[in-house]
Amino acid sequence: MTSPEPRQAEVTRRTLETQITVRVNLDGSGQSSLHSGIGFLDHMLEQIARHGLIDLHVACQGDLHIDGHHTVEDIGITLGQAVARAVGDKKGIRRYGHAYVPLDEALSRVVVDFSGRPGLHMDVQFTRATLGQLDTQLVFEFFQGFVNHAGVTLHIDNLKGVNAHHQCETIFKAFARALRAALEHDARAAGSIPSTKGAL
Repeated sequence: MTSPEPRQAEVTRRTLETQITVRVNLDGSGQSSLHSGIGFLDHMLEQIARHGLIDLHVACQGDLHIDGHHTVEDIGITLGQAVARAVGDKKGIRRYGHAYVPLDEALSRVVVDFSGRPGLHMDVQFTRATLGQLDTQLVFEFFQGFVNHAGVTLHIDNLKGVNAHHQCETIFKAFARALRAALEHDARAAGSIPSTKGAL
């Protein structure tokens, strides 16, 4: 029995605000090349790659002289488009994934459904307004862009946390682990769409 082809995609998004290229290999080993222009965002994207075992390349030139909003949101959009393209018709995937991830005093839970229906439900009360050059309000915008274009339902809850760095890192690590679980091939459901509708 031959192994399935790696699920890969490349998406380029160009607007007057950002120029972005994202490449993903959903069956990778966690390698990454990340150049968003926002150091803390690169650190979070690295968590997605490493803990999701997704090879991830992100290159962005954004209007950071204004602020980080367009850069962060548009990377979320482009990553969502790339994941949707790479996952294809969703045959044989587990579809659902969830993860709890702690970091010292912080604990976050993320649950994802590759449902084809975009929806974000996020309950995070950051204890600081900024992390390096990243406005913590933009974490929501990143995930909103992702779900709208990946076509997933995503629940993100920071259950505990005092240190905002820890809060954010547990969110991204749990997101990565939930993605990894949802995108795994299910040997018992090979070739079938995980829905009673027969389509996702």
